[in-house]
Amino acid sequence: MSSPAGVIHDIGYQRYEGERLGRGDVFLALYTQSLRTVFGLGRNFKAKIFPWLIVGVVTIVGIVMMAIRAQTGEVVMKYAELPQFLSTLMVLFVAIAAPELVSRDLHSGVLPLYFSRPLRPADYALAKLAALVTGIVLVWGGGQILIFLGAAFSVKGFGNVMNELADAGLGIIYTALYAVVFASIAILVASLLKRRAVAAAAIVGVFLVTVPIVGVLYTVPSETSHQLAQIVNPATMVGGVGDWLFESANEIEEGGIGPFGPLYALVTLGVIALCVTLMIGRYRKVSQS
Repeated sequence: MSSPAGVIHDIGYQRYEGERLGRGDVFLALYTQSLRTVFGLGRNFKAKIFPWLIVGVVTIVGIVMMAIRAQTGEVVMKYAELPQFLSTLMVLFVAIAAPELVSRDLHSGVLPLYFSRPLRPADYALAKLAALVTGIVLVWGGGQILIFLGAAFSVKGFGNVMNELADAGLGIIYTALYAVVFASIAILVASLLKRRAVAAAAIVGVFLVTVPIVGVLYTVPSETSHQLAQIVNPATMVGGVGDWLFESANEIEEGGIGPFGPLYALVTLGVIALCVTLMIGRYRKVSQS
């Protein structure tokens, strides 16, 4: 008696009949998880040390400024000056966070899995960029909010409080400009390197390599050279935009950018556009390889 050639076993597999989420939901999920990565959430204790150390430093500065303003009413630091004052910390922050966001994925080779879903290379790049920008704004914007709280208790009248709130809002927008510039450069550099330590060093190097150039331009006996010197360094370039937006004409002249404020703004926008374009092109190339 012959046995059947094959037997079909029902082991309980069923078709998925739930809601199938699309590209926007994938982008949001990637952005949310990337924001958690910026602060080391969901990771081991070692991954949390550096980002939360920077959070602590910015918070302490904000609390000190808040206390001084609340007790004395003296304006020690304007809202827009906080990202300038702590720009070195911001460089270190993006140098640690950007490789965690993108270099790890390159090293582990998981990008083909990302791009096998309804997620485009541009979505991946922009989600990572948005997460890092958000992280910077949360940290430095939080410091500015602390300064505002001190101001709210030191000024009299609802109108003055609203004026302080408007100034704080402009300061946070200015912080967002810093965040977009710093994050764009950092994500672009990190997207080119698989090793996180190398990527972190390269990011710091990109920001530091232009500092001596600024110094050299200041040695040139030309007023125009002095006014344009800051445009070659990302931090001082954004600082020049801030001087143009927030300072009076006399203060701009004293600050050294002269009539070149609009040029600083155009170059800043150009740097952002170039970095984002190169970043998206990088991931399109990865998706096709």
